Amino acid sequence: MHQLNSLEKRTAVALALVFSSRMLGLFMLLPVFALYGTELDGFSPLWIGVAIGAYGLTQAILQIPLGWLSDRIGRHKVMLGGLALFALGSVVAALADSVYMVTLGRILQGAGAIAGAILALAADLTREEQRPKVMAIIGASIGLSFAAAMVLGPLLAKWAGLSGVFWFTAVLACCAMLLVAFLLPKSVNKAPMAETLALPQSLGAMLKHRQLLQLDAGVLLLHLMLTAMFVALPTLLQNYGLVSVKHWQFYLPLLLGSFVLMVPMMIIAMRKAQEKGFFLLAISLLISAMLLIVVLPGFWPLTAALLLFFIGFNFLEASLPALVSRIAPAGQRGSAMGIYSSSQFFGAFVGGVLGGALVQQFGYAVLFAMLAVLGLCWFAMATQLQLPQRAQRLTLAMAALTEQQAGALAAKLATCRGVQEVTLVPAERRCYLKVAPQDYDEQAIKQLLL
Repeated sequence: MHQLNSLEKRTAVALALVFSSRMLGLFMLLPVFALYGTELDGFSPLWIGVAIGAYGLTQAILQIPLGWLSDRIGRHKVMLGGLALFALGSVVAALADSVYMVTLGRILQGAGAIAGAILALAADLTREEQRPKVMAIIGASIGLSFAAAMVLGPLLAKWAGLSGVFWFTAVLACCAMLLVAFLLPKSVNKAPMAETLALPQSLGAMLKHRQLLQLDAGVLLLHLMLTAMFVALPTLLQNYGLVSVKHWQFYLPLLLGSFVLMVPMMIIAMRKAQEKGFFLLAISLLISAMLLIVVLPGFWPLTAALLLFFIGFNFLEASLPALVSRIAPAGQRGSAMGIYSSSQFFGAFVGGVLGGALVQQFGYAVLFAMLAVLGLCWFAMATQLQLPQRAQRLTLAMAALTEQQAGALAAKLATCRGVQEVTLVPAERRCYLKVAPQDYDEQAIKQLLL
């Protein structure tokens, strides 16, 4: 079975649309708020940054708990409730006449943290061997929504003002609710939680895992840099003579060009087993971009810097979750990804606050210099990253066992050829393995699980 069946295709499309519509609404503020937020009461660069990043705080705090809640009351209920909160936040921001109310609206938007429920439902409705394809489709939709936001944000803001951007976001949320209610298949079975949701008993171990913490810190810094940059970038473009309605004509070619140039990096890194080298190269591109903006002010140096930035950003955005999945212990990928995603959103919050504070107190040059310093810190930390050999993950059913029996079975499985890690979860009656691809004793493993 190498193709998605009709249920899996419907699931992938519906969830990608739900996820991307929400992310589109969040991203559309980035290219416009620093320009149009000046009309709001209480405007200051600091509050512009706080409003841009505020959604990240509630998203980071609530993402894991709402994933757990979806396992108790149902994925659809959590998704509908989260989208309703997102719509409410959008309406609050649309009606706002002060930057403080916009910030409240953004906080409410972030409180609709449904990513965990979406990924868990994707796992529920897909076969294990097809699950990576569905997850990849959902992941790709986020990248597309970012590119679309860079185009739609400036156009909508020029046509309908800042409130129009938020009203459009509210409409997107309502459309997503209709998709969940009428198009998205109902889940009749639940995939094993350990590979899709964060488990309370695993979070402590994941927070002590040095390699995973390095990746969590990395994605936090990556999104900190992105969000902080957009506190300043729209105003810089306007100062260099590019009127706001034409900003999309600047962003779109840059994003497309950076994607085209990033793809060969991904291919070479995979084929030549040079992931770490290209990982460090991508971070160095971020640092170079920030330094170029500081050293050579002007429109064309800024354009070159942003091309470098987005090449590095796109590479890291694709590589980081794959590395988390690769390093996460067997049966603990859900917990590892939960902490990773929360770190990502917390980075957006910190980036907004830090970016706004630095611009207000010291100006744009100091902001980009500080981002370069943070990039150098990340580079130094990433040199210590140790990538394990590639592994294939297996999730297998097993009989009901006591803890003592499970311990004995785990010891036997660990001796099978090609088995790298073993995690048994008796409560789920599931066995999670990491094995050497094409070099493990499948028959011996199945015999032990009979």
